[in-house]
Amino acid sequence: MSELLRYDDAAARKLLDERHWTQLAPALEEAREEVFRDIELFNSGGDVPEEKQPLDAGFIEYPRRLLDGAEDALLDRMNESANTLRGDLDHLVLLGIGGSYMGMRALFEALCHPYHNLLDRDERRGMPRLYFEGNNLDNDTARGLLELLRLHCRDKDDLNQRWGIVVISKSGGTLETAAAFRIFREALEQYYGPDSEESRRFVVPITGETGKLRSFSEQRGYGTTFPVPDGIGGRFSVFTPVGLYPAAVLGIDIAELLRGADAMTEAFRSAPVGENPVLDYVATSHLFERECGMTTRILSTWGNRLEACGLWYDQLLAESLGKQEQGATPLTVVNTRDLHSRGQQHQEGTRDKLITNVIVEQPSSRPLPVPTVEEQLNQDQLNRLEGKPLPQLLDAAIQGTNRAYAEDQRPTADLLLPSLDAHTVGQLLQMMMLATVVEGRLIGINPYGQPGVEAYKRNMGEILDGG
Repeated sequence: MSELLRYDDAAARKLLDERHWTQLAPALEEAREEVFRDIELFNSGGDVPEEKQPLDAGFIEYPRRLLDGAEDALLDRMNESANTLRGDLDHLVLLGIGGSYMGMRALFEALCHPYHNLLDRDERRGMPRLYFEGNNLDNDTARGLLELLRLHCRDKDDLNQRWGIVVISKSGGTLETAAAFRIFREALEQYYGPDSEESRRFVVPITGETGKLRSFSEQRGYGTTFPVPDGIGGRFSVFTPVGLYPAAVLGIDIAELLRGADAMTEAFRSAPVGENPVLDYVATSHLFERECGMTTRILSTWGNRLEACGLWYDQLLAESLGKQEQGATPLTVVNTRDLHSRGQQHQEGTRDKLITNVIVEQPSSRPLPVPTVEEQLNQDQLNRLEGKPLPQLLDAAIQGTNRAYAEDQRPTADLLLPSLDAHTVGQLLQMMMLATVVEGRLIGINPYGQPGVEAYKRNMGEILDGG
């Protein structure tokens, strides 16, 4: 069995009296129990009290359901379709916004080659290049991607010049994605022919059982569609077809993602406070906000490949707990890069920040050592580091930064990932979703739904309609 990630808040705990953790433990246990009562209520199909509406608790057990085949063998169907699609295309455009895009971006950056799109098809092991659109109303990036496709896709009979679309929207009514889908669908139909078999086969909608996109997909005759399950909100949907299907097309082991998520759920269910990554993370975050006014939560990823996971978490925390004039502000940084920009503020600025380091203990590739040079070329004075690998330099930066914060009594905690693979990333994302829900129950905020987001959508619609 793969090792479980660890949460180490020892440095932070030194800065608060231990009684705070002791006194909070019963409330944490009760919040955990409420989360599992939510699951029972969700599964029963009974009446949901108004204060718990919406109750989108389906994400918690969904990984286990997929692994057990309880969703009409959906896991097998996704893998089968993904194998076929990747064999037919070399360019894949993913259209979606918010949770319909950020989860897959997190998986893509964490688990695929850092320069995936620049590799030849053989070097990508036959996996298509991936492009994201429909996540903004940016004319230049949308037109730029269309130009890229037109420049590189001129012969539809050449595998290396074929492209397709995965469009993700539960309702089909989200403006950013709907507009992009119409634009890119027009380009795709011009390329393959509006009534061609390819114009239907190379579009895969992931959508709700009802709604505008579902209706259009049936009318257009798209042969392959996958569901956005009811009872799972967009920002909690990474382990549904929303994240899993495009991940499978890219060759990511989606069963291992699910096993990692399920392992974290079981640890959350059974481990006591003090040995439970979910509950311990919530405790430290909550206590430093409550006792010290630390309302800015820095997720400090050490290395580039987890930045998109941090951006995914930014949405998760902000939309879930930013209600009733509450909710910490999330901020993702990448170190050591951002030590040269934000590091000064974190070290000597306002004391409103709790820093959680996300550290991968073993690199995914062979460590690069610092070369030695002749002494007359040693102006950079790096011969003293001869042979030391980059991971050792990074570890020194982590230790040095944490020590500097500790010396100034600025709290830090560490999330330690044994490696960067599908199982561990599955653990990480599930942990963050569970922690967000637990904290919501702890502070009396429904972590599901995002009523504030609807205001801008309503106003934008009225403006565009001439209101």
